[in-house]
Amino acid sequence: MAEFFGRIFDHIRIVQITDYIDILIVAFVIYHGIKLIKETRASQLIKGIIALVIFAQISGIMRLKSVNYILENTLQLGFIALLIVFQPELRRTLEKVGSSTFNRLIKISDEQPENNNIEEICTAVRKLAYSKTGALILIERQTKLGDVMSSGTVIDSLVSGGLIENIFVPNTPLHDGALIIGEGRIKAAACVLPLTQNNSFSKELGTRHRAAIGISEEADCIAIVVSEETGKISVALNGDITRDYTYATLKKKINEVLESDKPSDNLKKIKAKNIITKAVKKK
Repeated sequence: MAEFFGRIFDHIRIVQITDYIDILIVAFVIYHGIKLIKETRASQLIKGIIALVIFAQISGIMRLKSVNYILENTLQLGFIALLIVFQPELRRTLEKVGSSTFNRLIKISDEQPENNNIEEICTAVRKLAYSKTGALILIERQTKLGDVMSSGTVIDSLVSGGLIENIFVPNTPLHDGALIIGEGRIKAAACVLPLTQNNSFSKELGTRHRAAIGISEEADCIAIVVSEETGKISVALNGDITRDYTYATLKKKINEVLESDKPSDNLKKIKAKNIITKAVKKK
């Protein structure tokens, strides 16, 4: 009898543990799903879908058969529509999950530009802005841009401010298109980028700016744009664009973004903080 009740209690404990794990996983997925939606233009579309669900329920309660039929059939096709509409966001999310997972399981490679390379990039951008020379520079992060590189000319050289300036000199073979920098090297130039389909941005933005936004919707790269009309420096990131950068603010922005790609540093800081807190409490 004792053995029988012991098995029952063991089963209850196992069920409780699995329930906790189940709840934690669901909470984790919901949290990151909300975080993803807040970081993109998908939030407005999600609100629209929620409104359709509410209207469908109200029409069912009020027995509005025709309206309810239309709404229910629309929602049934909603999943396929979501895959089509959110394709750039889904692709970027899966790439982030894959890259971060393998980096943590294997090792976190230091493929980002060193500080001196960032200075070279920012110095070149400042000079290009001063001379109002149009430029588009991409800095690779976790998502590799091999498919984009194939549309341009492979260079594979050390990062040099002078070389970056020369590439964008007007009427030269490589000036038109994007320059790609990754793993501490200039990889390719004159690369063709997809234009954003989002029409909510200002009409003042030209082809370079729309190309920068377009590639930032599909990859996690940093896209730096220099306007040939105004000489203003802009940065496109995660499908959004911010403008009017200076040498100092551009350098700060690049460093902040690249530092956020190093979770191991953050974990070390958290662990060190916890150790100090425990030591203080013991005293």
